[in-house]
Amino acid sequence: MKHSGTKYPLNFGINSHVVSLCLSTKFPIKSGKSLILLLSHRHYLSGGERKLRSSGDNGSDLVTNLPGQPQVNFQHYAGYVTVNETNGRALFYWFYEAITKSEDKPLVLWLNGGPGCSSVGYGATQEIGPFLVDNNNDGQGLKFNNFSWNKEANMLFLESPVGVGFSYSNTTTDYQQLGDDFTANDAYSFLHNWFLKFPSYRTKTFYIAGESYAGKYVPELAELIHDSNKDPSLYIDLKGILLGNPETSDAEDWMGLVDYAWSHAVISDETHKTIKTSCDFNSSNPWQNEDCDQAVDEVLKQYNEIDIYSLYTSVCFASTARSNGDQSVQTSTKRSSKMMPRMMGGYDPCLDDYAKAFYNRPDVQKALHASDGHNLKNWSICNNKIFDDWAQQDLGFGFTDGRVPVLSTRYSLSTLALPVTKPWRPWYHENEVSGWYEEYEGLTFATFRGAGHAVPCFKPSNSLAFFTSFLNGESPPSTKSE
Repeated sequence: MKHSGTKYPLNFGINSHVVSLCLSTKFPIKSGKSLILLLSHRHYLSGGERKLRSSGDNGSDLVTNLPGQPQVNFQHYAGYVTVNETNGRALFYWFYEAITKSEDKPLVLWLNGGPGCSSVGYGATQEIGPFLVDNNNDGQGLKFNNFSWNKEANMLFLESPVGVGFSYSNTTTDYQQLGDDFTANDAYSFLHNWFLKFPSYRTKTFYIAGESYAGKYVPELAELIHDSNKDPSLYIDLKGILLGNPETSDAEDWMGLVDYAWSHAVISDETHKTIKTSCDFNSSNPWQNEDCDQAVDEVLKQYNEIDIYSLYTSVCFASTARSNGDQSVQTSTKRSSKMMPRMMGGYDPCLDDYAKAFYNRPDVQKALHASDGHNLKNWSICNNKIFDDWAQQDLGFGFTDGRVPVLSTRYSLSTLALPVTKPWRPWYHENEVSGWYEEYEGLTFATFRGAGHAVPCFKPSNSLAFFTSFLNGESPPSTKSE
């Protein structure tokens, strides 16, 4: 791939064991290397796929009667955008205008990963949106997030691909084609059709952000936008991408997961040694080696006892949706490939259940234009079948996150061999060390001290401060304030 002319910055969000990370990039990367280089180049769109709808029809998507919503002075919208009229394929979104001066602020698309997990259920209402599921009310209400990212940007959350959350297709065979390419293609079509609903955002400065498996989604979509921008009629003003604890390169991700588990005493020296001597994570099927397969099973077995996304917090026993024998950390592995395990967890490991209760309320679905309030959609925070059936992935970060630990990101970064422009140093928030960061040519790598996988859940104020620096094109604060 040749991307020496890339125009946007990259901010990389990454994890660590007492640190979470944030990788960010603002292009160009003059060396021609960027996060996008972790992906293979593809042709995505065929002419018949891009049917655009009538413009400026966002009024019907305005959310006005959301149950339990705190009073706010900004507008927000939710509903469907058709991405393929022939197949009846539509993606669900929730869009929040910036709290103040929305016309002067950029547009940020947020994607969660899985694959198969909801950006509305996680990003919007557990992490960075203005309304968080109320953990004091068993999912029956919302509370205002004082550190919402729509303080700094217009925030657009997308449930993608079809089969995630409220997003759907009327054509069964679509669900058999889901993979990285399919997801990027539909997300790209979504953006152009969404801009027809919201034409005033068509020329805004645009960023893509996400976490976990969105480490694949975000760069693929960025590459597609970059390549398609050669056509002026399709131009999107993409300025950068921001990734939190991202999956990037499978071999490095697996090695990081294993080394992190060993360094944090989750597995024994013997198990670690077996993996080091028997596992070739660069092969197409590492599990064909029986010793490797059994040793990795031992890693996952030990992680099943705790929350891999946050090593030092409790798992959920309180929820009526689970018994004590069915803890919140659910491991799903796909041993026919190098697919990383998907495990669910978080700062409050019961929040997934609260979200499920909230989004399956008839009055909530009606308010969000997800259903008519009678013929209800069966909403879940993650679709296990999507993960199990995922067709393809490209081969190619808080401190307390074991799932995509800081080691995985460091291993992936080392393969890029980017020149360092600002060496490793602490960054500060409210006069305390918030983490450490290093700047490369076109890319910033930062950690968040004391955070798990979903950084904003653990460090909401710190993550908002970092996000603000990113949008301003600045380094995170490297000195204490006076």
